[in-house]
Amino acid sequence: MLENRYLLAGIVFAASWLLTLLITHLILPVLQAKKIGQPISQYVGEHKNKDGTPTMGGICFILSILLCMTVAFVLFAVQGIAQTFIPLALTLALGVGNGIIGFVDDYAKLLKKENIGLSVMQKLVLQFAVAGAYVAVMAYTGNLPTTLALPFCDYALQLSYAAYPIYAVLIVGFVNSTNITDGIDGLASSVTLVVALFYLIASFALRDSGLSFISAALMGGMIGFLHFNRNPARIFMGDTGSLFIGGILMGMAFMTGEVLVLMIAGLVYICEMLSSLLQVVYFKLTGGKRLFRMAPIHHHFQKGGWSEVRITLTFAAVTALLCVVAWLGLIL
Repeated sequence: MLENRYLLAGIVFAASWLLTLLITHLILPVLQAKKIGQPISQYVGEHKNKDGTPTMGGICFILSILLCMTVAFVLFAVQGIAQTFIPLALTLALGVGNGIIGFVDDYAKLLKKENIGLSVMQKLVLQFAVAGAYVAVMAYTGNLPTTLALPFCDYALQLSYAAYPIYAVLIVGFVNSTNITDGIDGLASSVTLVVALFYLIASFALRDSGLSFISAALMGGMIGFLHFNRNPARIFMGDTGSLFIGGILMGMAFMTGEVLVLMIAGLVYICEMLSSLLQVVYFKLTGGKRLFRMAPIHHHFQKGGWSEVRITLTFAAVTALLCVVAWLGLIL
């Protein structure tokens, strides 16, 4: 049955898409009625009209993906494919674990009525706890690579026990990168859609049904959510959604065995994080000067007069090109 993975992936994609549309359609009025709106940063004047837009919308595509993956687990159980079942279950656990942290952060923002929820230290402690648990269980089940394959060359770094802290740092760093990317309407959803498509294509080449299902479900979730999240957004995914996405993508990277390939395909996320770090460092070293008009980098372009739609389409197009490069890194 799993041999027809193309058809099954298509069904999962369509189901996730429609379920996300339905769930968001049902949840949006509830969020509006309870006034669960996103507090907007005072430093982004262009976003003043977004204040109060319903947030925590990531719950919608998370539920959709989990429902679709429940069916996938049934298929794997019937087929008796534990080798695929375990990495897929752990990928979902990594995504959900980070999504719960995001939910707590979003809820704290609502209680405080501010744009800051959990402190940086609180989030990092929780994120490293989730990442550490994921890495430990991956190792225990024999699914954690002890070598780090370098793209474009037939060489891998021998990590041994160093794999544990290295992978934990990679996970936490990437998850926070996806979080920072979610700063304007449709940006994180669009970039993630492209990266998910990359992994869907990769799954066919690798003949990995688990990766096919989760990437197809993520694609469907992003397209369904974009219906409500595109500019002008009617709902935001919040940290609930963006942290979930980061966890899912890292889990998918581990499923391929080529973790660093995600750093190429998802370079836009990483540039968003690096732009924020560089802004802070440059500001301190120069006594108050700015490297960018505003960080992260999407706000730099926004302050330069770019519309949110232009930024989103440009970043998605750049991601598509990066995915082509990542594909070469995966097959060479």
